[in-house]
Amino acid sequence: MMLKSHGLLAAALALAGSPGAEAVLRFSCSQLVVERLDPLVFPGVFQSPHLHQVVGGNMFNVTMDPNRHNIGEEATCTTCTFSEDFSNYWTATLFFRARNGSYIRVPQRPNIGFDGARGGGMTVYYTASFMPGPVNNVKAFAPGFRMIVGNPMYRTAQEASKYRQLTFTCLDNMFTRTGETPTMPTRPCAEGIMANIRFPTCWDGKNLDSPDHESHVAYPESGMFETGGPCPASHPVRLPQLFYEVIWDTRQFNDLSLWPEDGSQPFVWSYGDFTGYGTHGDYVFGWKGDSLQRAMNANCDDCVGVLKTQSIQQANQCRQEQKVKENIDGWLSELPGKVQVTGPQPGTGPGGGNNGGGNNGGGNSGGGNSGCTVPKWGQCGGRSYTGCTTCAAGSTCRYQNDWYSQCL
Repeated sequence: MMLKSHGLLAAALALAGSPGAEAVLRFSCSQLVVERLDPLVFPGVFQSPHLHQVVGGNMFNVTMDPNRHNIGEEATCTTCTFSEDFSNYWTATLFFRARNGSYIRVPQRPNIGFDGARGGGMTVYYTASFMPGPVNNVKAFAPGFRMIVGNPMYRTAQEASKYRQLTFTCLDNMFTRTGETPTMPTRPCAEGIMANIRFPTCWDGKNLDSPDHESHVAYPESGMFETGGPCPASHPVRLPQLFYEVIWDTRQFNDLSLWPEDGSQPFVWSYGDFTGYGTHGDYVFGWKGDSLQRAMNANCDDCVGVLKTQSIQQANQCRQEQKVKENIDGWLSELPGKVQVTGPQPGTGPGGGNNGGGNNGGGNSGGGNSGCTVPKWGQCGGRSYTGCTTCAAGSTCRYQNDWYSQCL
């Protein structure tokens, strides 16, 4: 379903939390696959440390080398309702942890207007306005472009303040778009928890990627995209505002008798975080030809006559089988990939889990640099890891899986 009227457009603007925009390109992407792959951070590695839910084109793979592939031209199907969009969008997944320490994956549900999207999927927004100057000065992403926002290692407000507008909304109803928080909601949410992922909107104009997948982009000087502030001199090129909404269907877990006995919230992310400060999103551009630039120049919402579309039912036909074969559903004794819970977390009551306890093994596989220190909750080892392996005082490098060790 596309936005077909001014009334629906107004609703979309409210959903995007972006009052004053001329148009918002808003569309559904059904789920493509849920698995432990991350071709952006761990290219060529057949298992990433934590589980992701992925939407978009069927070129998603263990490696997505932009020097070898043009995703927008080579992909053959997409789970998105704009059928020229073969990009991939992914986030971590959410789990409920019971009082006995076991885990079960929280399902997703479709957003307003997108009923029937397989697996709930994701709502994606691109917005061209807000920045000063003509709309056609907004430069669409180019083939090979990719970026990350957020850091799964963060567990404090101070760390997370580096990223603007990575938030959660406790849905009292499906139209709730107020009360966003940087941490996980602490009360039952009648209609679920919505994760909001907003990316930086300024580009250095040169690099399609960077070693950390984020230094080539930046936020506007005055703060957030909708303030209309200029881009910094180091990143002068204006990009569309890319924004994800993912609704986690927590309704079946709203009974407080299921929650920790201290009343704290029971949801943990697949990277082992109860706080939500480690929320993050990944993006690999894959629009066909100049289709995204045409849409940005037109500043359209439904983009009839500008972009090609397909129904949600057609989008649902595009799917992938897991390449990393493992059980991710039903009750699990540990998070997929043996990820351990780190940082502040609730108690589990009598018979509960290990509160993130530790595994053994220093985990210092890979290289290592002398004279450096990894902060608590940072990565300190893992297959092909070449960074620092010395943990800050008060923490120890502990093995989580072959690809990842962390200072705990």
